[in-house]
Amino acid sequence: MLIGILCGIATCALWGLTFVVPRAIAPFTTLDLTVTRYGLFALASVVLMVYPRFRPRGMPPRMVITALLLGGVGYVGYFVSVSYAVRFAGAAIPPLVIGTMPVLLALIANFRDRSVSWRLLAVPLLLIALGIAWVNVSVFASAPEGDHSMIVLGIGSAGIGLVLWVIYGLASTAAMQSTNAPDILQWTGLQGIGAGLGSLVLIPLTSLNHSISYTEIDLVRFILWSLLMGIAGAWLATLLWMIASRRLPLALAAQLIVAETLFGLVFGFVFEQRWPTVAEAGGSLLQLAGVFAAIAIFSKAARRQPA
Repeated sequence: MLIGILCGIATCALWGLTFVVPRAIAPFTTLDLTVTRYGLFALASVVLMVYPRFRPRGMPPRMVITALLLGGVGYVGYFVSVSYAVRFAGAAIPPLVIGTMPVLLALIANFRDRSVSWRLLAVPLLLIALGIAWVNVSVFASAPEGDHSMIVLGIGSAGIGLVLWVIYGLASTAAMQSTNAPDILQWTGLQGIGAGLGSLVLIPLTSLNHSISYTEIDLVRFILWSLLMGIAGAWLATLLWMIASRRLPLALAAQLIVAETLFGLVFGFVFEQRWPTVAEAGGSLLQLAGVFAAIAIFSKAARRQPA
């Protein structure tokens, strides 16, 4: 279980960059980054398939289609949604809208699996929910009146990303924990190819078809961010998350996703060069306390299971 937890936290650190990069690549656009990021993810996946170990040989067609769809719809749709949410609403709100995901996934997963009793699960879920609510209410209340419409658009975009992430989490965990679970390396590669194919439809909307003004430094920064997000933030993060999905019950993996929110907030504050407000810091600490409580509960339950 420890390996699964560490892989889940490392994944969340990489995915937390999603809440910063859309503003770090200006004047290039979110769609520019989406196409290059997932193009690199697909390229890395195809190159690795030169080695037989990475080829999805013998995988049922249904599993192949599922992996391609998870990459094409889940990854690309989620990234575009969250990127625009960051553009519209800033550093704090989008990570915390996505932060409701652990609550939703945990409720769904524990309703299905009953990994632990609802009485025990209530405490960490309550801590997480209170932390999320505290920050969202505070940030919205302190925003200037003219910014409220943009914040609403940001919340809506983050909400779309939330739905896509819930579907992705449920589908990927179901595949990883099925009786004929696919090989993790092969499954990651298929998702990369799916993400690359899904990003192709966005090419007409990128800066290739629109004139933008940028410097050599802007171009180098965009290339470096694209490489980081494509190789580490996509291929490696997917591999690590599949390991976590195989080793952990979904209700626990869902709690770890709060780490993505916390990393996203920290990265956002560093990017904006400011300290968090009392509400942002207090809400984040409540969420973190909820995660630690959940890890303790599920670890104890796992030790009680017969070998």
